[in-house]
Amino acid sequence: MEETTEPLGQEQTEKSEATIQIGNYPVMESALEVLSILGNKSKVILKAKGNSIPNAVAIANIITEKMLNGNSKVEKITLDTVAAAGIGNMTSTVEIILVKN
Repeated sequence: MEETTEPLGQEQTEKSEATIQIGNYPVMESALEVLSILGNKSKVILKAKGNSIPNAVAIANIITEKMLNGNSKVEKITLDTVAAAGIGNMTSTVEIILVKN
């Protein structure tokens, strides 16, 4: 099981949405970065795997319940389990889609 140690990676998928890989970084710092991206986009997709999943859930909660209360919502949550490459261990993944109202 390998965790990324790079800063939040932003991958462009469409003009109105952004995909962000969540790692093991300070949750509030990551939430502020997601908030700034959500200011320019109408949809943000948070992706996390393994031990980073609680951080992604916390960031989604901070954005929807504290920072943009009433102005954003969780559109969809997708949970999955994938086999780690060549190891045989299973790794959980989550994808949380946040949208602005």
